[in-house]
Amino acid sequence: MRIAYLLNTLSTGGAERQITALARSMTARGHAVELIVLKRPAAAEPLMREPVIHLGMRRNPASLPLALVRAVRALRAFRPDIIHANNFHGNILARVLRFGVPRARVISTIHNVYEGGTWRSLALQLSDPLSGHSAAVCHAAAEEAIRRRIVPRTKCSVIANGIDCREFAPQAVCLAGEKRAAPATEFVWLAVGRLAPAKDYPNLLRAFAQVHRAAPHARLWIAGEGKPQYSQYLRHLAGTPDRSLVRWLGLRHDIPSLLHRADAFVLSSAWEGMPLALGEAMAMEKPFVATDVGGVRELAGDCGRIVPARDSEALAASMLEWMGEPAELRQAKGRAARRRILAQFTIEESAARWEMLYQRLLPHC
Repeated sequence: MRIAYLLNTLSTGGAERQITALARSMTARGHAVELIVLKRPAAAEPLMREPVIHLGMRRNPASLPLALVRAVRALRAFRPDIIHANNFHGNILARVLRFGVPRARVISTIHNVYEGGTWRSLALQLSDPLSGHSAAVCHAAAEEAIRRRIVPRTKCSVIANGIDCREFAPQAVCLAGEKRAAPATEFVWLAVGRLAPAKDYPNLLRAFAQVHRAAPHARLWIAGEGKPQYSQYLRHLAGTPDRSLVRWLGLRHDIPSLLHRADAFVLSSAWEGMPLALGEAMAMEKPFVATDVGGVRELAGDCGRIVPARDSEALAASMLEWMGEPAELRQAKGRAARRRILAQFTIEESAARWEMLYQRLLPHC
C-alpha cells in the first residue's frame, strides 16, 4: 500500500509522536509512506527516513491556497491509496484534498474527546461524507464524537495508541548507564506534556503545593513547552523561589531517561484522548496518579491511582498515598503496568490494527 499521513507538525506532541511511530512501523512492514506536514519545519523535528513535505500553513488564511496546491502536487506525485489524516485541521484538509486526489481513501483520526467547539464539530459533521472512515484512539473519544454527530457509529472504530516498548524499557535505560539525577532523599514526580490548558497544570501546581507542605522532600519535574505567555503564567503560579522544588525542563527528547530518574508519574489533564505520556510511564514501570479523563481508565486498568479531573485535593491525596507506600509495592505496581502495556498497547499491535483497517477499506491491496 501507499500511505500518506497528514499531521499538523513533526514536533513532540503526543499525536505527532504516535503518527511518526506508526509511519516507521508501516515502512518496516513494506508499505510506501509519505508525511505531509501542515506547518513549516519546527526547530527540533525527529529525523525521518520517509519523505516529508511541509505545506507552510500559517494562521493567516492567505497561506491556504498555496498550501493546497503544494499538497495536491505532492499527493498526485506520490499516488497514495490511503490518506490518513490527524487532528481537526488535518482531517478537514484531507477531505478537501479528495477533490484533487479522488482515487485515495481518506481515514480520519480522532485524538481527543474534545476536538473543538460547535463550529469545528459542524465542519467535521458536514464534511464526513468525504471521509471513508474515522478511528478514535479510545472508546471515550469515539463515543463523544458519535454523540456530537461528528461521525456516525457505522463509520467509527477504536484503535488505541501504541507504545514503543523497546525505547521505553527500564532495562534499556539502565544498560545505557543512566543514573538518578536527584538525591536519594528526594521523591521526584514527573509530568510530561505541552504547557497548554488541556493538561491543566494549574491543577497540578495547586496539588503539589499541598504535597510539599505535607512532604517537604517532594519534588516536581515538568517536561514540555508551550506558548510564552501561558508558560510564564504557569511559572508565576508555581510561585516558589526555590527552583529545585518545581523544575521546568522544557522540550525534551530523553523522556525514557527522565522517567527512569523519577520516582513516580503524574497526569493532571482536564481532557485527553489516550494519553501517550501515561502509556510511556507505564512501560517504564512507574507508579502513577492520573485524572479520570478520556481513555485514561481504558489504558490504566487497575495499575495506578485515578482521581477526578480539576480536583487538586484528590490529586494531592493520591500523590501522598503513593509516597507513603513501601518501595516494594510501588515497584510491583510498576511491573504490572508494564505487563499491561506489553499485553495490549504496543506500537506493533496498534500498527497491525491500522494495517487491517487500511486493507478493509482497500480490498484490492
